[in-house]
Amino acid sequence: MEIKKSAIAGTLESSDVQIMLSTGKNGFEFELESDVAKQFGDQIKETIVNVLKKYKIENAEIRVIDKGALDMVIKARAITAAQRALDIVDTPQWEVL
Repeated sequence: MEIKKSAIAGTLESSDVQIMLSTGKNGFEFELESDVAKQFGDQIKETIVNVLKKYKIENAEIRVIDKGALDMVIKARAITAAQRALDIVDTPQWEVL
């Protein structure tokens, strides 16, 4: 699916993550800002990519500001950002959950 508009989900509060999606052209292009990027950066990216693939998104620019979020929080924020970017908030794809 094609991203229809830029979207954001999450906050900059402790234990949260802010994910911003916009249209991309070369697969998934990440900009990750996290104090734990060296230890968990690959896992954060993998969690987000898995969600985007379930929505059949193939190209996206992804900006992530992590404030110590757990994996389940990252997944929830990625789902929200994807639904907003695809403009399907009113008709979510429940099978992705």
